[in-house]
Amino acid sequence: MKKFILILFFTSSIGFSQSQTFEVNPANGKDTINKIDSDGKKQGKWILFGRHKPGTCYAPEAKVEEGKYQDNRKAGIWVEFFCNGNMRNKLTFTNGRPDGYAIMYHENGKISEEGNWKNNRWVGNYKLYYDNGQVQHEFAFNTSGKREGAQKYFYDNGQLAIEGNFAAGKETGLIKEYYENGDIKAEKNFADGNVDVASIKEYQPKKPLVAKSDVPAENAPKVIVKPDEKPNEAVKKGAGPMVLNGQQTLYNKNKQITKDGVFKDNRFMDGKAYIYDDNGILTRIAVYKGGIYVGDTQVEN
Repeated sequence: MKKFILILFFTSSIGFSQSQTFEVNPANGKDTINKIDSDGKKQGKWILFGRHKPGTCYAPEAKVEEGKYQDNRKAGIWVEFFCNGNMRNKLTFTNGRPDGYAIMYHENGKISEEGNWKNNRWVGNYKLYYDNGQVQHEFAFNTSGKREGAQKYFYDNGQLAIEGNFAAGKETGLIKEYYENGDIKAEKNFADGNVDVASIKEYQPKKPLVAKSDVPAENAPKVIVKPDEKPNEAVKKGAGPMVLNGQQTLYNKNKQITKDGVFKDNRFMDGKAYIYDDNGILTRIAVYKGGIYVGDTQVEN
């Protein structure tokens, strides 16, 4: 389940050090937002601007995020923005943690993923999108965060790639695979996540396939290494950019693991991506195969 990205992804409160900035109503000169009560707790509506995050790509007056606090905890809808002004995500918070409907966006303004987040996992219906706007995955999760029921994968041209059913997070029954032109590619029967090899049926395409070289590169899904992600030794030494290939474990500037798996020319191909909020709390572990996000593995509370 996702841009996971991500994509992304979930944010917690962005704190101030010693100073605080208020927005003043010119009619009466009173503070209107970014209030801190007598107990030092944030209350009511808050808007964080670029000036609150010096050294970033945000212009001083550009919005970074906005929403409401209740007793120093995020509550209700919070919206975060990219540096170009486009929305980054819109999350529902309860007691300071994401809980409820969540929608994330690519920097170009198109939806990245959406669904319901509860207890550090996706529940119910979930969709992941390519940055061209096409749906990449349609998953359904049970209350434990495991895939349950009908599941679908799509190519970036909108064509169905795989369809079948899951039970308690494992493939079950007939799984069908398709070529990018829509022709049936294979049929496989599963039980408890294991394929019955004798049941596999494979088919040749009836219509010509478009060569991969003919597919625009910008439509190919990519999970690229971020500038602040480096192998552990590089983090210690402060090494600059590098090209990663093969098995690698990457860490962020806080020395938290961010990706663990196989890379090809800095593209993350196979393995796990660890996503944290702004407080360094692990919120998701996304699984990638062949450079494509295929779902989440459970985060231990």
